[in-house]
Amino acid sequence: MTRRLLLILIITLVGNLTISATINQTQVLKEISVAAASTKTMQCDFVQTKSLKMLGDKMISKGQMWCQNPSLLRWQYNTPYNYIFILNGNTVKIAKGKRRDTIDINKNKMFKEIARIMMNSVLGNVLTDKKDFSASVIARHRYYIVTLVPQKKEMKQMFKSILLHFDTVLKVVTKVEMIEKNGDNTVIQLNNIKVNKPINASVFKVD
Repeated sequence: MTRRLLLILIITLVGNLTISATINQTQVLKEISVAAASTKTMQCDFVQTKSLKMLGDKMISKGQMWCQNPSLLRWQYNTPYNYIFILNGNTVKIAKGKRRDTIDINKNKMFKEIARIMMNSVLGNVLTDKKDFSASVIARHRYYIVTLVPQKKEMKQMFKSILLHFDTVLKVVTKVEMIEKNGDNTVIQLNNIKVNKPINASVFKVD
């Protein structure tokens, strides 16, 4: 659960662009990265829909996300269950019900690698770092849709591709689609997005 959640979190932290009929992919990716680099904080509500291929069923979860550059992140599920994931520097804290877990990412290679990619996302480097993903772009109405194909073993084992939907009017990512290797599909719709607004430090602590 935690590994998959970490990978989801990576992708929600990347930036924005302008639309044109003919796409210069290199230029578009550069524009997105430059815009992402200007994002100091981000907060939003989200609706996550997971479609299970084998069961033909859908699981819907709702919650909130807060992020502050370069290494503060809170991802919180409110329904149908309560689950809080917090990244604070080199420490991950997880709260589920009354249970509290703390993980030092320096002692966990997988967590450290994912945290590195997440921070690169906030800083605007994820789309141009070919060691992590290969990227391609298409234009659709008011969106650019960026398809990321994982290049590293850990992510290849979980994801076939990840699609980022960038709203060219709002200048922010508003939807993430993750196509898993087993055929399952997860869509995260971001709503009520606020960028570069102050976030209280208490948000990144677990009570």
